[in-house]
Amino acid sequence: MTRSFETTGNLFDELPHDDAPKQPLAPGAVILRGFAARDAMTLWDSLQYIVAAAPWRHMTTPGGFRMSVAMTNCGAAGWISDESGYRYGPVDPITGMHWPAIPDSFLGVAARAAAEAGYDGFEPDACLINRYEPGARLTLHQDRNERDFRQPIVSVSLGLPAVFLFGSNTRKDRPRRIRLESGDIVVWGGPSRLAFHGVAPLADGDDPLTGRCRINLTFRKAL
Repeated sequence: MTRSFETTGNLFDELPHDDAPKQPLAPGAVILRGFAARDAMTLWDSLQYIVAAAPWRHMTTPGGFRMSVAMTNCGAAGWISDESGYRYGPVDPITGMHWPAIPDSFLGVAARAAAEAGYDGFEPDACLINRYEPGARLTLHQDRNERDFRQPIVSVSLGLPAVFLFGSNTRKDRPRRIRLESGDIVVWGGPSRLAFHGVAPLADGDDPLTGRCRINLTFRKAL
């Protein structure tokens, strides 16, 4: 995952939430509205076991900047950022233990969403979990640390709504701004696999499930 810490700004009108269950976003990319809504409580409960084994942390960039988003991982590989660079590794550098396994509840949702988006047989081995609190954001970046770009990215939203930024494979193009609600899933691959994407600063609120935060589960085939 290549990160950029340039200012993305709030320059473009936000696209409204579309209630269509399957919304095309770009070639190879779709939004599945409410796809994980019925699984939200189960996913939240499974998350608590992961965080107990691999606590939230604010990683730093190779340039020494502290990320505003708190992160953890589960799976055979976890995404890591520090002064040495961006990479996947099997061991949590904080605990010295292997990352927790991806729960079956996570795997089921990821596989079903990928299949619905046209990517049958998706078997992620990594899940990067982000926790956004009010004001936290993720600047435009590409997911490039995975070995096989033929595999899609599956991104599950839980909790507070967020404005998802989705661009093209070049940074110069303006990203679209899409409102994501709890239970929405974005899947992108194929021609859009290396699309620049991010999250605008999170607005304050109080969600019945997550409280004053948004949780994002991002599934990848990393190894």
